[in-house]
Amino acid sequence: MFKLPAQLTIAQVDKCKTQLLQEINDNDEVSFDDSEVTSIDAVGVQLLLAAVTYIASQNKELNWNCQSSVIQESVKQLGLNEAILNQYLNI
Repeated sequence: MFKLPAQLTIAQVDKCKTQLLQEINDNDEVSFDDSEVTSIDAVGVQLLLAAVTYIASQNKELNWNCQSSVIQESVKQLGLNEAILNQYLNI
């Protein structure tokens, strides 16, 4: 289970990306826990989209049922309509 940080913003993205890539590369099945996310910016949303796309390209399984209203609202505000990401967001 990969726990997303509370602050998924430009300041934390590099560290999170490194840890996330390790999690993806080490496992055939990846699970996200977004329960502590309190802040996300456009860079954080881009990281999530890139991670979801990368997991799919590696033929790995992602278990994520987004519970974070902060993530859901940010994606809506950005106007993203990426089917590969939206299937996990419940929006």
